[in-house]
Amino acid sequence: MQELEIAKYPIKAWVDGVEFEAGAKTQVRKVANLPFIHRHVAVMPDVHVGIGATVGSVIATIGAVIPAAVGVDIGCGMVAVRTSLTANDLPADLLAIRKNIERDVPVGKGLHGRVPVMVSNTWEEIEADFARLFERYPKLRKGNEPHALGTLGSGNHFIELCLDAYDRVWIMLHSGSRGVGNRTGQMFIELARKDMERQGITLEDRDLAYFAEGSEHFADYVEAVLLMQRYAAANRDLMLGLVVKAIERHLPRFTLEEKAINCHHNYVAIETHFGQECFVTRKGAVRAGAGDLGIIPGSMGARSYIVRGKGNPESFESCSHGAGRRMSRGEAKRQLTLADLRNETHGVECRKDEGVLDEAPSAYKDIDAVMKAQEDLAEPVAVLKQILCVKG
Repeated sequence: MQELEIAKYPIKAWVDGVEFEAGAKTQVRKVANLPFIHRHVAVMPDVHVGIGATVGSVIATIGAVIPAAVGVDIGCGMVAVRTSLTANDLPADLLAIRKNIERDVPVGKGLHGRVPVMVSNTWEEIEADFARLFERYPKLRKGNEPHALGTLGSGNHFIELCLDAYDRVWIMLHSGSRGVGNRTGQMFIELARKDMERQGITLEDRDLAYFAEGSEHFADYVEAVLLMQRYAAANRDLMLGLVVKAIERHLPRFTLEEKAINCHHNYVAIETHFGQECFVTRKGAVRAGAGDLGIIPGSMGARSYIVRGKGNPESFESCSHGAGRRMSRGEAKRQLTLADLRNETHGVECRKDEGVLDEAPSAYKDIDAVMKAQEDLAEPVAVLKQILCVKG
């Protein structure tokens, strides 16, 4: 861990052996200059430039929250579960299974036409809370919120089948709060900017606009964020159920072993650190309290890790959320070729077209270097290798 004294508050960075580019350092410094930071800013080894705050940062604050630090994919995270299947139970060709998953789980901008019963039941549990939010902020309602539950989305969201070191089959997926979370994030980011303008507060970056506790939109934002995080976790649970139904048509009967790990990595939580209750914003970071199980995925051609947190207080009990990008999406599309994508995903049943070129493994950092840099934050309990990947 490196400690950088380049701002009002210290920056503690777990970046030994991994790239920490100048643009990301600048963003972290601007965050660490804010007056309401608690103790220091923690930087994870998958750090890279984001909007306002870097992806791969943990920001503890007292009396204020920064909407852009949470971002617009509120509650984005992972779910993973081990099945009773082994590699021997799988067919040699996984294409039919991938196509079945893509048929049953809407991807990209896709939504459910007829809402599945289990999705409808989940929506009923949270519908009243959404109704209250929509009453206060009508522009957030689009009417398709139940149709988007149990859908993947686009970008780096994915559904995977993986094998562990014992050839046991795992299901793993990555998604968040879909369109309603995006609209919520965008709206509150803009409201925070307007609040700064009204108060005459000048920031180094307008994307660091914040709500101070007691301000007009503070309580509404915290309530909305927590609701979007519930929606995101439910979205992942529902997708897991849909994936199970999709693959069981092709495979021997199987069970899910133990409880699925469902963890956010783009969210805000109220926690106590260094004896002080505070808001902890993890933007591309996973809670890694002592004994906490988390998921750190690599790219679709590399290893992924199930980890157990070590509860390191200096990281606000956090670890990285993945490998982290080393190329922007535009840069990856300019520098990489379809041949690169095919070579790097050899042995993985996945799309190998221009639509996922920016998700090629070489667009990401080395997941093993990232894991080594955070050995004092989390320990691996399972190493997974992707064999099938559905991209949004």
